Amino acid sequence: METQATGNQPPAAAAQMRAVTISREYGSGGGEIAARLAKHLGWQLIDHEIVVRVAKEWQVHESVVSEHDEHGESTLSRILSGLRMFQPVSSVDVPALPETAALDYQASLRRVVESAVAAGRVVIVGRGSQKLLADRRDTLHARIVAALERRITYVMEREGLDYNAARARIQLKDRDRTRYLEGVYHQSPASPHLYDLVVNTDSLSLDDAVALIAQALTLKAGRLNVPTEQLGPGAGLVAYTTQPGDFHPPEGITQGQPEKPAPETPTAPTDNK
Repeated sequence: METQATGNQPPAAAAQMRAVTISREYGSGGGEIAARLAKHLGWQLIDHEIVVRVAKEWQVHESVVSEHDEHGESTLSRILSGLRMFQPVSSVDVPALPETAALDYQASLRRVVESAVAAGRVVIVGRGSQKLLADRRDTLHARIVAALERRITYVMEREGLDYNAARARIQLKDRDRTRYLEGVYHQSPASPHLYDLVVNTDSLSLDDAVALIAQALTLKAGRLNVPTEQLGPGAGLVAYTTQPGDFHPPEGITQGQPEKPAPETPTAPTDNK
């Protein structure tokens, strides 16, 4: 999906940022949040558009690329196998597809994503973009999550599925996305260290999430000129005047066992004679 909208223009500071990446648990509303964010900022939404652009680069139908989009088994051999089986819908001859790394899905994906960021003002959904662009300070990374039951309800309502079908679809999509990122980047998408912001939509509305991400975008933009060595939670802080105290949980808790009550002190028998 590609959206170009003129929403509320972000503050001038945010204009220095090139992109926002949105990672999402399936059914958390992440895709809808990305679309609303793009409209709010007046930026371009890059979601299915990635598939379209990779397909154009390969000169194949986008359905071929979709089979490998955010799937864990997207190895070069499997992709090329699928391409060889594909019959173009047009009568135009498609050049032979040599089995070279130049046709690797990841290489094409990287070129498409980096091209989008070079153009700037884009909201990119998934596709490992949080890792592809991890070193760019002019990009904000956000992840959208929600409890499983909330997500099942969302998918049931949005996709017209029953409870079991919705649950199965969520599990399949989450598994594919996890395998994809772990297989390519050796990272779990659930790792909070990949993101500037993690938003839980259990209670927050989708528009609340958009507002939070837009605010985080402005805040991160305001730090672009800060030297890298001056970033981090300790920046500008002084040493503690006294050593911070430590919390030591009871021994039974640290061993994973509940504390046993102290034994009762036996009392001397009474002489009722």
